[in-house]
Amino acid sequence: MHLFSGLDQAQLGGIAQKLTEKEVSAGAVIFKRGDKPDGFYMVYKGKVKITVPHAEKEKGERRLAVLYAGDYFGEEALFENRNRSATVTAVENCVLLFISRPVFESLLTQYEKLKPNFQVSIKSRKLARATNFKWLGKNEVIYFIARRHKIRLYQALVAPVLALLIPIGLFAMGFITAATTPYAVGAVALVVILGWGIWNYIDWSNDYYIVTNQRVIWLEKVILLYDSRQEAPLGTILSVGVETDYLGRIFDFGNVIVRTFVGKLEFDHVDHPVQAADMIREYWERTKAITTRSQIDVMKDTIKQKLGMPVEKRPQVELSPLVVADEERIAKTPLWLLAMQNLFQLRIEDGGKVTYRKHWVVLFQQAWKPFALLVAGIVFFFWRLVVLYSTEGMTLIRRNAAGSLSPDTLAATIPLLLLPVGFWLWYEYTDWKNDTFLVTDDEIHDIDRKPFGKEERRSAQIENILSTAYTRSGLIAYLFNYGTVNISVGGTQMAFEDVMDPASVQADINRRRAKRIAKKNEDAGKEDRERFATWLAAYHQNLNEFNAPAQPRTADTGGTNPFSAASENLDDLPIGDEGGDGDGAFGGGAEGIGE
Repeated sequence: MHLFSGLDQAQLGGIAQKLTEKEVSAGAVIFKRGDKPDGFYMVYKGKVKITVPHAEKEKGERRLAVLYAGDYFGEEALFENRNRSATVTAVENCVLLFISRPVFESLLTQYEKLKPNFQVSIKSRKLARATNFKWLGKNEVIYFIARRHKIRLYQALVAPVLALLIPIGLFAMGFITAATTPYAVGAVALVVILGWGIWNYIDWSNDYYIVTNQRVIWLEKVILLYDSRQEAPLGTILSVGVETDYLGRIFDFGNVIVRTFVGKLEFDHVDHPVQAADMIREYWERTKAITTRSQIDVMKDTIKQKLGMPVEKRPQVELSPLVVADEERIAKTPLWLLAMQNLFQLRIEDGGKVTYRKHWVVLFQQAWKPFALLVAGIVFFFWRLVVLYSTEGMTLIRRNAAGSLSPDTLAATIPLLLLPVGFWLWYEYTDWKNDTFLVTDDEIHDIDRKPFGKEERRSAQIENILSTAYTRSGLIAYLFNYGTVNISVGGTQMAFEDVMDPASVQADINRRRAKRIAKKNEDAGKEDRERFATWLAAYHQNLNEFNAPAQPRTADTGGTNPFSAASENLDDLPIGDEGGDGDGAFGGGAEGIGE
């Protein structure tokens, strides 16, 4: 555990002797919100849930997290010397390792290295409770979350603070000269500078570095201008390192470098970087251990099947849809409105397949010229009709000099001119509609098809995705919530460009990827498991025969075994031409061994 990193084996052994083992049955309350803190708990087996009273439901509760073997709880109230802030309940039968409060306080005094380890954990949990990330999975738990060190905030505020000298100087000038203009300019400058400082603070507070039980995430946001989330599954991590400079070593901050198959995620200027890196390594190793355990579970199930024993059904990775259809609302929606919605629908889910189109802002950017011409032409056409109707002597259809009927030239020409404009508009709409991004349980597809032209299709197996990132760049993209999801597959890059709500698209891809990898791990080595399970099952079914005492061998008196004459000394056996035909003698011996 990262809490005890930096201690040697002898120190760990001393701490281990002070642990108390507690068995807790499923459903039992370990402690309640408001209780006095009695000590620190670690989950050795089983799982527990942490809950607080629900803010909106009088008798309900809100679940903060579910903790598994290797997790811990109860340290925050000890550090801050306050009552428990949440209720902890055993979800299943648990074995907990307990350190009483007096022992815990003595350990912190005895081993100074423990304190920063706990401080990083407490700081992360407080920040996790203060944030609300809707893109987290149902069973996803934040283990580590941090902003940049406050020294980065102070550096960003240096310029606004120095800029305050400008309004101060203007106010002084206004006071000396008794003029109102310096006061007015100084007030405007003061408002701008204060806004600049607030902007820098919000920009600092919106950037997060996160480690969950599934992935490593770098969340970056600039209000109204930029929004990005880069992430990589824990299973793709290759190494975790720390970089610090002289100033960082003094104030205990630095960069945590997480290297993956396709590059690196850099946690810039985080507090306690060594402890943060230890946390990432722990959960990375835990992910590998979970994968190994799941393979063992699959092997156990295979052996049970061979022996005809009942096999417990294991929970599968859930794939909850991002958008749940509201059947009641759909039934009340007029058909014409549903038809219009389908024309510009940006996300279509059908039988487990999800199709994304580019945002309608992109359609407007492509089609505004033909649309404007079409609208102008229609307006002009009706204006011409009004003129013909309201002007004496002018009609839509009149007799010409030859005496035959002929339509008004402008009224007849405008619809003809609108035909190519309408075709242009149709082409742009169809071109927009044909650019689709398809996500299935197995693959992702980037399809670009030109009307009357070629079709380009790029595909990749969803389990081959190494990392994903999304960006929203610019004020328009931020206001209308669209952007690009970049996907690293091997040595190539795929991009779902200008999709609606790119964070949800990224989450959808990652959710399906997790499900696919879980299924692939389950199926990996199936033939080997079947063969080994067959051997083990055969051994188990014939266990009595294998455990029976060996029977002493009796002498062969029939003379059929050529080795019987020399049972004590194989060197006396006739070999080659001695004592008869060589081939016959050797052949008999080999056959005897075979029997």
